[in-house]
Amino acid sequence: MRQHPISPVTEPMQYRAIGVVRGTYMPADADQLTRGVIQTEDGSEIDAVVLGRVLTLMRRHLDLSKPHLWVAYPRFRDPDQLHLQLVGVWEPSTLSPEESAEEEADDLPEGDGYFSVRGELIYTRPEDGDLVVKIRQQPRPDGRRPTPFKLQLKGQMDPAHLRHFVSLDLRREGQTLQLENHEVIAPVPQRAGRGRGGARGGRR
Repeated sequence: MRQHPISPVTEPMQYRAIGVVRGTYMPADADQLTRGVIQTEDGSEIDAVVLGRVLTLMRRHLDLSKPHLWVAYPRFRDPDQLHLQLVGVWEPSTLSPEESAEEEADDLPEGDGYFSVRGELIYTRPEDGDLVVKIRQQPRPDGRRPTPFKLQLKGQMDPAHLRHFVSLDLRREGQTLQLENHEVIAPVPQRAGRGRGGARGGRR
Protein backbone atom coordinates (compact mmCIF):
# COMPACT_ATOMS: atom_id res chain seq x y z
CA MET A 1 0.00 0.00 0.00
CA ARG A 2 1.25 3.49 -0.79
CA GLN A 3 2.26 5.35 2.33
CA HIS A 4 1.63 8.85 1.00
CA PRO A 5 -0.81 10.45 -1.47
CA ILE A 6 1.96 12.58 -3.04
CA SER A 7 4.40 10.45 -5.03
CA PRO A 8 8.16 10.88 -4.53
CA VAL A 9 10.01 13.04 -7.03
CA THR A 10 11.81 10.99 -9.69
CA GLU A 11 13.63 13.79 -11.55
CA PRO A 12 15.41 16.92 -10.20
CA MET A 13 13.35 19.24 -12.41
CA GLN A 14 10.01 17.46 -12.19
CA TYR A 15 7.13 19.90 -12.40
CA ARG A 16 4.10 19.43 -10.19
CA ALA A 17 1.43 21.13 -8.11
CA ILE A 18 -0.46 18.89 -5.72
CA GLY A 19 -1.64 18.91 -2.12
CA VAL A 20 -4.20 17.81 0.43
CA VAL A 21 -7.17 19.61 1.95
CA ARG A 22 -9.42 18.25 4.68
CA GLY A 23 -13.04 19.27 4.45
CA THR A 24 -16.59 18.35 3.54
CA TYR A 25 -17.45 18.31 -0.15
CA MET A 26 -20.74 20.04 -0.92
CA PRO A 27 -21.89 19.42 -4.51
CA ALA A 28 -23.57 22.31 -6.26
CA ASP A 29 -26.23 19.88 -7.50
CA ALA A 30 -27.18 16.71 -5.62
CA ASP A 31 -27.65 14.89 -8.92
CA GLN A 32 -24.36 16.10 -10.40
CA LEU A 33 -21.33 15.63 -8.13
CA THR A 34 -18.68 17.04 -10.46
CA ARG A 35 -18.82 20.65 -9.19
CA GLY A 36 -19.12 22.05 -5.70
CA VAL A 37 -17.15 23.48 -2.79
CA ILE A 38 -14.95 22.09 -0.03
CA GLN A 39 -16.00 23.41 3.39
CA THR A 40 -12.99 23.40 5.71
CA GLU A 41 -12.71 23.63 9.48
CA ASP A 42 -11.39 27.20 9.26
CA GLY A 43 -14.61 28.30 7.60
CA SER A 44 -13.31 28.54 4.05
CA GLU A 45 -15.39 27.46 1.09
CA ILE A 46 -13.07 26.43 -1.74
CA ASP A 47 -14.37 26.04 -5.27
CA ALA A 48 -13.77 22.48 -6.49
CA VAL A 49 -14.34 20.10 -9.39
CA VAL A 50 -14.10 16.31 -9.26
CA LEU A 51 -11.93 14.51 -11.81
CA GLY A 52 -11.90 10.95 -13.07
CA ARG A 53 -12.25 7.95 -10.82
CA VAL A 54 -12.87 10.06 -7.72
CA LEU A 55 -16.52 10.17 -8.74
CA THR A 56 -16.74 6.38 -8.38
CA LEU A 57 -15.11 6.53 -4.94
CA MET A 58 -17.53 9.22 -3.83
CA ARG A 59 -20.59 7.30 -4.98
CA ARG A 60 -19.54 3.89 -3.66
CA HIS A 61 -17.39 4.42 -0.59
CA LEU A 62 -17.56 7.90 0.91
CA ASP A 63 -20.01 9.47 3.31
CA LEU A 64 -20.17 12.97 1.85
CA SER A 65 -21.73 14.34 5.03
CA LYS A 66 -18.36 13.87 6.74
CA PRO A 67 -14.99 15.58 6.13
CA HIS A 68 -12.33 13.74 4.13
CA LEU A 69 -8.71 14.40 3.19
CA TRP A 70 -8.89 15.29 -0.49
CA VAL A 71 -5.90 15.05 -2.82
CA ALA A 72 -6.08 18.00 -5.18
CA TYR A 73 -4.39 19.99 -7.93
CA PRO A 74 -4.45 23.74 -7.06
CA ARG A 75 -5.38 26.46 -9.52
CA PHE A 76 -6.17 30.16 -9.16
CA ARG A 77 -8.89 31.75 -11.27
CA ASP A 78 -7.97 35.04 -9.60
CA PRO A 79 -5.21 35.78 -7.06
CA ASP A 80 -7.49 35.49 -4.03
CA GLN A 81 -9.66 32.53 -5.04
CA LEU A 82 -8.22 29.03 -4.69
CA HIS A 83 -9.72 26.41 -6.98
CA LEU A 84 -9.17 22.68 -6.47
CA GLN A 85 -9.27 19.82 -8.94
CA LEU A 86 -10.00 16.77 -6.80
CA VAL A 87 -8.03 13.74 -7.98
CA GLY A 88 -8.11 11.45 -4.96
CA VAL A 89 -9.01 10.79 -1.35
CA TRP A 90 -6.43 9.79 1.26
CA GLU A 91 -8.32 7.58 3.65
CA PRO A 92 -6.71 4.12 4.02
CA SER A 93 -8.93 3.27 7.00
CA THR A 94 -11.95 3.43 4.67
CA LEU A 95 -10.56 2.50 1.28
CA SER A 96 -8.09 -0.21 2.38
CA PRO A 97 -9.45 -1.36 5.76
CA GLU A 98 -7.74 -4.75 5.56
CA GLU A 99 -4.35 -3.03 5.47
CA SER A 100 -5.10 -0.03 7.67
CA ALA A 101 -7.62 -0.55 10.41
CA GLU A 102 -6.69 2.57 12.37
CA GLU A 103 -7.86 6.05 11.48
CA GLU A 104 -4.46 7.36 12.60
CA ALA A 105 -3.09 5.88 9.37
CA ASP A 106 -5.08 8.56 7.53
CA ASP A 107 -2.94 11.31 9.06
CA LEU A 108 0.06 12.68 7.17
CA PRO A 109 3.32 13.95 8.69
CA GLU A 110 2.91 17.25 6.80
CA GLY A 111 -0.59 17.74 8.19
CA ASP A 112 -3.69 19.22 6.60
CA GLY A 113 -3.40 21.87 3.91
CA TYR A 114 0.08 20.85 2.69
CA PHE A 115 0.95 21.52 -0.96
CA SER A 116 4.03 20.64 -2.99
CA VAL A 117 4.72 22.96 -5.93
CA ARG A 118 7.68 22.51 -8.27
CA GLY A 119 8.21 24.83 -11.21
CA GLU A 120 9.85 27.96 -12.60
CA LEU A 121 9.86 31.08 -10.44
CA ILE A 122 8.77 33.84 -12.83
CA TYR A 123 7.78 36.64 -10.43
CA THR A 124 8.72 37.64 -6.91
CA ARG A 125 8.17 40.83 -4.96
CA PRO A 126 9.49 40.20 -1.44
CA GLU A 127 8.13 43.44 0.02
CA ASP A 128 4.58 42.39 -0.93
CA GLY A 129 5.02 38.69 -0.30
CA ASP A 130 3.93 37.74 -3.83
CA LEU A 131 5.29 34.83 -5.85
CA VAL A 132 4.31 33.38 -9.21
CA VAL A 133 5.47 29.94 -10.33
CA LYS A 134 4.96 28.52 -13.83
CA ILE A 135 4.05 24.84 -14.05
CA ARG A 136 4.51 22.78 -17.21
CA GLN A 137 2.36 19.68 -17.62
CA GLN A 138 3.24 16.33 -19.15
CA PRO A 139 2.36 15.81 -22.84
CA ARG A 140 -0.99 14.13 -23.39
CA PRO A 141 -1.23 10.62 -24.88
CA ASP A 142 -1.90 12.13 -28.32
CA GLY A 143 1.38 14.05 -28.10
CA ARG A 144 -0.16 17.49 -27.51
CA ARG A 145 1.43 19.63 -24.84
CA PRO A 146 -1.00 21.35 -22.44
CA THR A 147 -0.53 25.08 -21.99
CA PRO A 148 1.60 25.86 -18.90
CA PHE A 149 -0.28 27.46 -16.03
CA LYS A 150 0.73 29.88 -13.28
CA LEU A 151 0.15 29.72 -9.55
CA GLN A 152 0.00 32.96 -7.56
CA LEU A 153 1.47 32.18 -4.15
CA LYS A 154 2.39 34.01 -0.96
CA GLY A 155 5.89 34.17 0.49
CA GLN A 156 9.30 35.79 0.20
CA MET A 157 12.05 34.70 -2.18
CA ASP A 158 15.13 36.49 -3.43
CA PRO A 159 14.67 37.99 -6.94
CA ALA A 160 18.06 36.45 -7.76
CA HIS A 161 16.21 33.15 -8.02
CA LEU A 162 14.00 34.31 -10.91
CA ARG A 163 14.00 31.92 -13.88
CA HIS A 164 15.17 29.13 -11.59
CA PHE A 165 13.43 25.84 -10.99
CA VAL A 166 12.25 25.79 -7.38
CA SER A 167 10.68 23.24 -5.05
CA LEU A 168 8.21 24.79 -2.60
CA ASP A 169 6.46 23.47 0.49
CA LEU A 170 3.28 25.47 1.04
CA ARG A 171 0.41 25.59 3.51
CA ARG A 172 -3.13 26.57 2.68
CA GLU A 173 -4.28 29.61 4.64
CA GLY A 174 -7.86 30.42 3.72
CA GLN A 175 -7.88 30.93 -0.04
CA THR A 176 -4.11 31.30 -0.42
CA LEU A 177 -1.06 29.04 -0.42
CA GLN A 178 1.67 30.34 1.93
CA LEU A 179 5.34 29.43 1.53
CA GLU A 180 6.87 27.43 4.39
CA ASN A 181 10.10 26.08 2.87
CA HIS A 182 11.82 26.28 -0.48
CA GLU A 183 14.74 24.81 -2.38
CA VAL A 184 16.33 26.36 -5.47
CA ILE A 185 17.20 23.51 -7.85
CA ALA A 186 18.80 25.03 -10.98
CA PRO A 187 18.39 27.75 -13.64
CA VAL A 188 15.65 26.99 -16.19
CA PRO A 189 17.06 26.96 -19.75
CA GLN A 190 15.60 29.90 -21.62
CA ARG A 191 14.61 29.94 -25.27
CA ALA A 192 16.69 32.07 -27.61
CA GLY A 193 15.51 35.66 -27.77
CA ARG A 194 13.43 35.47 -24.62
CA GLY A 195 13.71 38.51 -22.38
CA ARG A 196 14.07 38.56 -18.63
CA GLY A 197 11.16 40.90 -18.07
CA GLY A 198 11.11 44.05 -16.03
CA ALA A 199 12.65 45.05 -12.76
CA ARG A 200 11.89 43.44 -9.42
CA GLY A 201 10.70 40.14 -10.71
CA GLY A 202 9.72 40.08 -14.33
CA ARG A 203 6.27 39.75 -15.78
CA ARG A 204 3.48 37.57 -14.55
